[in-house]
Amino acid sequence: MSETVEAVETEQPKAEESTSTSADLLVREGDIAGDYLERLLDLLDYDGDIDLDVEAGRAVVSIDGGDDLEKLVGSRGQVLEALQELTRLAVQQETGTRSRLMLDIAGWRAGRREELRELGRSTAESVLKSGERVRLQPMSPFERKVVHDAVAAVDGVHSESEGEEPKRRVVVIPDSED
Repeated sequence: MSETVEAVETEQPKAEESTSTSADLLVREGDIAGDYLERLLDLLDYDGDIDLDVEAGRAVVSIDGGDDLEKLVGSRGQVLEALQELTRLAVQQETGTRSRLMLDIAGWRAGRREELRELGRSTAESVLKSGERVRLQPMSPFERKVVHDAVAAVDGVHSESEGEEPKRRVVVIPDSED
Protein backbone atom coordinates (compact mmCIF):
# COMPACT_ATOMS: atom_id res chain seq x y z
CA MET A 1 0.00 0.00 0.00
CA SER A 2 2.78 2.45 0.82
CA GLU A 3 4.33 1.77 -2.62
CA THR A 4 1.15 3.00 -4.28
CA VAL A 5 1.13 6.16 -2.18
CA GLU A 6 4.78 6.76 -3.00
CA ALA A 7 4.07 6.34 -6.72
CA VAL A 8 1.24 8.85 -6.58
CA GLU A 9 3.35 11.30 -4.62
CA THR A 10 6.15 10.92 -7.15
CA GLU A 11 3.84 11.65 -10.09
CA GLN A 12 2.28 14.80 -8.62
CA PRO A 13 5.42 16.97 -8.79
CA LYS A 14 5.86 15.88 -12.41
CA ALA A 15 2.41 17.25 -13.29
CA GLU A 16 3.16 20.51 -11.48
CA GLU A 17 6.56 20.66 -13.19
CA SER A 18 4.91 20.08 -16.58
CA THR A 19 2.43 22.91 -15.97
CA SER A 20 5.19 25.19 -14.78
CA THR A 21 7.36 24.31 -17.78
CA SER A 22 4.44 24.96 -20.15
CA ALA A 23 3.77 28.38 -18.59
CA ASP A 24 7.50 29.18 -18.72
CA LEU A 25 7.55 28.34 -22.44
CA LEU A 26 4.58 30.61 -23.09
CA VAL A 27 6.24 33.44 -21.17
CA ARG A 28 9.39 32.88 -23.23
CA GLU A 29 7.30 33.00 -26.44
CA GLY A 30 5.81 36.30 -25.28
CA ASP A 31 9.26 37.71 -24.51
CA ILE A 32 10.62 36.71 -27.92
CA ALA A 33 7.55 38.16 -29.65
CA GLY A 34 7.79 41.36 -27.61
CA ASP A 35 11.44 41.83 -28.59
CA TYR A 36 10.63 41.16 -32.25
CA LEU A 37 7.73 43.63 -32.27
CA GLU A 38 9.72 46.25 -30.38
CA ARG A 39 12.41 46.13 -33.10
CA LEU A 40 9.68 46.42 -35.75
CA LEU A 41 8.14 49.47 -34.07
CA ASP A 42 11.59 51.05 -33.82
CA LEU A 43 12.25 50.45 -37.54
CA LEU A 44 8.90 52.03 -38.42
CA ASP A 45 9.44 54.83 -35.89
CA TYR A 46 6.04 54.05 -34.34
CA ASP A 47 5.23 54.50 -30.66
CA GLY A 48 3.47 51.79 -28.74
CA ASP A 49 3.44 49.98 -25.43
CA ILE A 50 3.86 46.22 -25.62
CA ASP A 51 2.00 44.11 -23.05
CA LEU A 52 2.71 40.40 -22.62
CA ASP A 53 0.28 37.93 -21.05
CA VAL A 54 -0.67 34.25 -21.04
CA GLU A 55 -4.35 33.39 -21.55
CA ALA A 56 -6.05 30.07 -22.29
CA GLY A 57 -2.80 28.25 -22.94
CA ARG A 58 -1.33 30.75 -25.37
CA ALA A 59 0.94 33.77 -25.27
CA VAL A 60 -0.91 37.03 -25.90
CA VAL A 61 0.91 40.16 -27.02
CA SER A 62 -0.85 43.53 -27.23
CA ILE A 63 0.45 46.79 -28.65
CA ASP A 64 -1.37 49.96 -27.58
CA GLY A 65 -0.86 53.68 -27.27
CA GLY A 66 0.62 54.88 -30.56
CA ASP A 67 -1.01 57.20 -33.10
CA ASP A 68 0.09 55.17 -36.13
CA LEU A 69 -0.91 51.74 -34.84
CA GLU A 70 -4.13 51.61 -36.89
CA LYS A 71 -1.90 51.27 -39.97
CA LEU A 72 -0.60 48.01 -38.48
CA VAL A 73 -4.16 46.66 -38.29
CA GLY A 74 -5.15 47.33 -41.90
CA SER A 75 -8.47 46.72 -43.59
CA ARG A 76 -10.46 44.06 -41.66
CA GLY A 77 -7.32 43.19 -39.70
CA GLN A 78 -5.39 41.86 -42.68
CA VAL A 79 -2.12 43.55 -41.75
CA LEU A 80 -2.59 42.43 -38.14
CA GLU A 81 -3.05 38.81 -39.28
CA ALA A 82 0.13 39.03 -41.39
CA LEU A 83 2.10 40.54 -38.49
CA GLN A 84 0.81 37.82 -36.19
CA GLU A 85 2.09 35.15 -38.60
CA LEU A 86 5.48 36.88 -38.95
CA THR A 87 5.73 37.12 -35.16
CA ARG A 88 4.83 33.44 -34.79
CA LEU A 89 7.56 32.58 -37.31
CA ALA A 90 10.10 34.67 -35.38
CA VAL A 91 9.15 32.79 -32.20
CA GLN A 92 9.33 29.44 -34.00
CA GLN A 93 12.76 30.27 -35.38
CA GLU A 94 14.01 30.99 -31.87
CA THR A 95 12.29 28.12 -30.01
CA GLY A 96 12.07 25.44 -32.69
CA THR A 97 8.36 24.85 -31.98
CA ARG A 98 5.19 26.21 -33.61
CA SER A 99 3.64 29.08 -31.71
CA ARG A 100 -0.08 29.75 -31.18
CA LEU A 101 0.66 33.31 -30.07
CA MET A 102 -2.16 35.84 -30.39
CA LEU A 103 -1.38 39.45 -31.36
CA ASP A 104 -3.68 42.42 -30.82
CA ILE A 105 -2.93 45.95 -31.95
CA ALA A 106 -4.75 49.07 -30.74
CA GLY A 107 -7.48 46.86 -29.22
CA TRP A 108 -8.74 45.91 -32.68
CA ARG A 109 -9.00 42.18 -32.03
CA ALA A 110 -10.80 42.75 -28.70
CA GLY A 111 -13.33 45.07 -30.38
CA ARG A 112 -13.78 42.70 -33.30
CA ARG A 113 -14.40 39.82 -30.89
CA GLU A 114 -17.39 41.73 -29.42
CA GLU A 115 -18.80 42.49 -32.90
CA LEU A 116 -18.49 38.83 -33.88
CA ARG A 117 -20.14 37.59 -30.69
CA GLU A 118 -23.11 39.81 -31.46
CA LEU A 119 -23.16 38.63 -35.09
CA GLY A 120 -23.12 34.98 -34.00
CA ARG A 121 -25.85 35.49 -31.41
CA SER A 122 -28.15 37.51 -33.69
CA THR A 123 -27.65 35.13 -36.63
CA ALA A 124 -28.41 32.14 -34.41
CA GLU A 125 -31.63 33.78 -33.19
CA SER A 126 -32.62 34.64 -36.77
CA VAL A 127 -32.02 31.04 -37.90
CA LEU A 128 -34.00 29.77 -34.92
CA LYS A 129 -37.00 31.95 -35.94
CA SER A 130 -36.86 31.34 -39.68
CA GLY A 131 -35.76 27.70 -39.69
CA GLU A 132 -33.49 28.56 -42.63
CA ARG A 133 -29.71 28.12 -42.60
CA VAL A 134 -27.56 31.24 -43.03
CA ARG A 135 -24.12 31.44 -44.64
CA LEU A 136 -21.99 34.27 -43.31
CA GLN A 137 -19.25 36.14 -45.18
CA PRO A 138 -15.78 34.52 -45.38
CA MET A 139 -13.78 34.98 -42.18
CA SER A 140 -10.37 34.34 -40.72
CA PRO A 141 -9.92 31.36 -38.36
CA PHE A 142 -9.99 33.74 -35.36
CA GLU A 143 -13.29 35.27 -36.52
CA ARG A 144 -14.90 31.89 -37.23
CA LYS A 145 -13.96 30.56 -33.79
CA VAL A 146 -15.62 33.53 -32.06
CA VAL A 147 -18.81 33.10 -34.14
CA HIS A 148 -18.91 29.32 -33.55
CA ASP A 149 -18.62 29.92 -29.78
CA ALA A 150 -21.44 32.49 -29.85
CA VAL A 151 -23.73 30.21 -31.87
CA ALA A 152 -23.04 27.30 -29.50
CA ALA A 153 -24.54 29.34 -26.66
CA VAL A 154 -27.95 29.38 -28.41
CA ASP A 155 -30.11 26.24 -28.09
CA GLY A 156 -31.74 24.89 -31.25
CA VAL A 157 -29.00 25.82 -33.73
CA HIS A 158 -25.44 24.82 -34.50
CA SER A 159 -22.71 26.00 -36.84
CA GLU A 160 -20.21 24.51 -39.24
CA SER A 161 -17.44 25.91 -41.40
CA GLU A 162 -17.48 25.34 -45.15
CA GLY A 163 -15.24 26.21 -48.06
CA GLU A 164 -11.50 26.62 -48.42
CA GLU A 165 -9.25 29.42 -47.19
CA PRO A 166 -9.41 32.33 -47.78
CA LYS A 167 -13.15 31.95 -48.51
CA ARG A 168 -13.96 29.69 -45.58
CA ARG A 169 -17.18 30.77 -43.86
CA VAL A 170 -19.51 29.90 -40.99
CA VAL A 171 -22.90 28.38 -41.75
CA VAL A 172 -25.53 28.55 -39.01
CA ILE A 173 -27.99 25.65 -39.20
CA PRO A 174 -31.23 24.93 -37.32
CA ASP A 175 -31.04 21.67 -35.34
CA SER A 176 -34.32 20.60 -36.98
CA GLU A 177 -32.39 20.23 -40.27
CA ASP A 178 -30.38 17.26 -38.94
